[in-house]
Amino acid sequence: MPLYESQVLRIYNSLTGKKEIFKPINEGHVGMYVCGPTVYSNVHLGNCRTFMSFDMIFRYLRHLGYKVRYVRNITDAGHLVDDAEDGEDKIAKKARIEKLEPMEVVQRYTLDFHNILEKFNFLPPSIEPTATGHIIEQIEIIKDILAKGYAYEVNGSVYFDVATFNKDHEYGKLSGRKLEDMVANTRELAAQDEKRNPQDFALWKKAEPQHIMRWPSPWGDGFPGWHLECTAMSTKYLGETFDIHGGGMDLKFPHHECEIAQAEASYGQPPVKYWMHANMLTLNGKKMAKSTGNNILPGEIFTGENDILSKAFAPSVVRFFMMQAHYTSILDLSNDALLASEKGFNRLMDAYNALKNLNTGTTSDFNVNEWKQKCYDAMNDDFNTPILIAHLFDAVKHINLIKEGKEQITEVDKTLLLEALNSFVFDILGLEQNAGTSQDTEKLSQVVQLLIDMRKEARDNKDFATSDKIRDQLAEMGIQLKDGKDGTTFSIQ
Repeated sequence: MPLYESQVLRIYNSLTGKKEIFKPINEGHVGMYVCGPTVYSNVHLGNCRTFMSFDMIFRYLRHLGYKVRYVRNITDAGHLVDDAEDGEDKIAKKARIEKLEPMEVVQRYTLDFHNILEKFNFLPPSIEPTATGHIIEQIEIIKDILAKGYAYEVNGSVYFDVATFNKDHEYGKLSGRKLEDMVANTRELAAQDEKRNPQDFALWKKAEPQHIMRWPSPWGDGFPGWHLECTAMSTKYLGETFDIHGGGMDLKFPHHECEIAQAEASYGQPPVKYWMHANMLTLNGKKMAKSTGNNILPGEIFTGENDILSKAFAPSVVRFFMMQAHYTSILDLSNDALLASEKGFNRLMDAYNALKNLNTGTTSDFNVNEWKQKCYDAMNDDFNTPILIAHLFDAVKHINLIKEGKEQITEVDKTLLLEALNSFVFDILGLEQNAGTSQDTEKLSQVVQLLIDMRKEARDNKDFATSDKIRDQLAEMGIQLKDGKDGTTFSIQ
């Protein structure tokens, strides 16, 4: 029996503003689309957090036994600077500055995106379509919207008619905005503007002579609107209505709002059952931005080559840090927060390794089945990873008590606990046991081992003053030595 038949999963639906019991359109199958990156620069750490949240969701749905088709796109055309309706394509602008072909820019930063996500131990999506690979599908949707009277063509460009659409549908229902309020708070269009209303958005833009990225269409050479690309790619691979659409909170309006309007105009029905939005990542309490210098790239965290953090941190430590906040909460990254996460990550890994070698008894002081259900209850409550992690550390506490001989565990419960930790820590949270140590931590391990060897030599020579001095000074640094029958181990407190 698949686990999803015994576990009741609730998801916060941004469209309704409440948690709902998850019931996929087709039993046992889940279709999920997440807006991917615009590949004109190195992947932003905040974007990594969004993609990591949906990687965790993908992992958990698969763990429950669902067959998941996860589509995450690559935006390689049509995304204009500052998300505007006019101006230069972000990729074309980067190509002009760096004197490259646009597809060279796309290739370079797509590779960077995949490289960083691989370091973070992401599972690849089921399908990773590109916007430029789906121009025909986008043109067909525009034709359909035009035929139904929800768009108009002006001088080779096609715009979505929001006011006409709003007569039959509700534009703004995802973001909670009313069209009349938007109209009241918008300045009049400039005389040269082609749009009928400021709220209208481009489905297709005529390419000016200097615009490099262009394709033929019934309305002349041009390029698709950014919003349209996701509608075309999501519905092509998941159908006209699918289960989950995810992305960053910043995409709720206008991007996702426009996606809903396009799909309803074309297909006559809402495209998505559950809308999910991950919140932003701040750095030292402020918004991350290149312009202010309050910015750090994932690769700079892994190498330590930055002026913000005191040391390098391994990808699994950063992933563990991000999983300690709910995906809908704002998360602040700082040096102290990463140091605390590294300490917590090492405690978790130490306990996991210790569990494998624990002696078993005839009774269990730790109710593993009850604890395991608490872990599922946390994940079933809108993927509440911080509560799950709190339960994981409850298990760590019991493992350490068993290790110290203060509690017992049976062989059956030990096996059950090991299997559960494998599922929650590695399969669902996506942590990697051997990837949690950065180069700095590996060097620290080597130094501590050298001191352990020196201490053993001092003890063998009955030089207890030196032996105690090594132990005590390491303890002052937060490094606890533990003497056992198989030798001395250490943990960082």
